[in-house]
Amino acid sequence: MANVSSSNGLEKRPKLRFPGFDEPWRAEKLSDFAERVTRKNSNNETDLPLTISSKDGLVDQISYFNKTVASKDMSGYYLLRNGEYAYNKSYSVGYDFGSIKRLDRYPMGALSTLYICFALKKHDTDFIKVYFDSLKWYKEIYMISAEGARNHGLLNVPTDEFFATKHYLPENTAEQRKVADFLIALDRRIDAQQSLVVNLKKYKRGVFETVFSQKVRLIPRNKRKDWQKYKLSDFATRVTRKNGGQSDIPLTISAQYGLIDQRDFFSKTVASADMSGYYLLRSGEYAYNRSTSNDYPFGSIKRLELYPMGAVSTLYLCFRVKDDIVLSDLAKWYFESSQWHRGVNEICAEGARNHGLLNVPTDGFFNTVHTLPSDPEEQLAIASYLSLFQARLDSAQAVLEKLLRIRSGLMQRLFT
Repeated sequence: MANVSSSNGLEKRPKLRFPGFDEPWRAEKLSDFAERVTRKNSNNETDLPLTISSKDGLVDQISYFNKTVASKDMSGYYLLRNGEYAYNKSYSVGYDFGSIKRLDRYPMGALSTLYICFALKKHDTDFIKVYFDSLKWYKEIYMISAEGARNHGLLNVPTDEFFATKHYLPENTAEQRKVADFLIALDRRIDAQQSLVVNLKKYKRGVFETVFSQKVRLIPRNKRKDWQKYKLSDFATRVTRKNGGQSDIPLTISAQYGLIDQRDFFSKTVASADMSGYYLLRSGEYAYNRSTSNDYPFGSIKRLELYPMGAVSTLYLCFRVKDDIVLSDLAKWYFESSQWHRGVNEICAEGARNHGLLNVPTDGFFNTVHTLPSDPEEQLAIASYLSLFQARLDSAQAVLEKLLRIRSGLMQRLFT
């Protein structure tokens, strides 16, 4: 590929071109290469209610939401056929001006009339699909959407002005095909890596539950000792030291990254301006976040590893593990399993919330009972085995993130 870049009002040359193509890309209105689709599902040709996922495209609502949010009577909805496009004016993280997706998964489906639908009159449809994935059309939407205006929670984008938006596209269909084929191949590689990561995460959950439920033992039978029941207070000490200005890193808990700087995770801080009253957590110490999610129905417990120290809200319960009783490296993986959930379930007031958190009393939390190996050799064997497994998952995740960065960079240069 060659790096080239130039433009005037009606023509542009992308920064990155495939060899053999040097013609400028010319401006076209959307209406020049697409026509609006307004056919209704009046005869109930389809009973498939569609929604747009920024990641997965046009998908069945039932598969995506585990329910339908469409009207019972969809005869007034638009009928979208395979290969046609829909614009969702609803904004989401990373998609400030909505998303345009092609219907690929089903022969047809029904869409709310809040969507703007269209079919192509010309151009390679795979190229147009990846073009709309590039979000290079956002500047045009920004120029026509009424600032701050919303209708049904959607951007206020007039339909006629949407079809008048300007798009720079190559006239040469061979170049369109070349770009599309390249990005489709890259997307397939990304999809394969994503599947590997998802499957490893599922397998990880199974492995962790198998190990900590003692269904699998990692030392020879003749060396095995019975596991013991410990109160959390037997092998952990509460941490309540105050920050007092020692750390300016406001921490939050992420399922994937553990205890992480809020600014890296949220791209902003949600902590108080004065963190002197926060707890000061040091590397190797733990924090329990009582906020629940689908993957963490009883909250999450994570060890601080990314920084020497950090500040956490006093809404967290913090502690350090007594390494001479239970190895911290073992405790780290134990708290990744669900085996500790039973103890919390027994002490939290059903349905009760405090600041949106599970109502888990501090003394009750430290009195929860945990069944763990007492033998240091078995503790080390488990910690080492699970660390190796996590390293495999981390490696697969790193490859996926690298591929996504490559794709993002290429999209910027191929369509700029």
